[in-house]
Amino acid sequence: MGSDFPSIEDCFYGSATIGERGQIVIPADARKSLNLHCGDKLLVFRHPMHPNMLILASVADMQLIHQQMSRAVEQMSERLAKEAQDTEKNEQ
Repeated sequence: MGSDFPSIEDCFYGSATIGERGQIVIPADARKSLNLHCGDKLLVFRHPMHPNMLILASVADMQLIHQQMSRAVEQMSERLAKEAQDTEKNEQ
């Protein structure tokens, strides 16, 4: 069975060390692959199911995810409303 997920070799860029001021350096290969540049803002999240895991995401990517999720919720709401109408018609 095939997987839609990239391999670990495609995702792992090495390690980073937290410096004295709490800063980390994102490896150059990761910055290049992810098109990250000096001055880019990244949002930092704690993973909801893995409390010791951090997630870094660009503001633009989070906005895109928000738009995609909003559209998915809209589509589901429309579908549920249609199903409710169909059920009501069938009960009459």
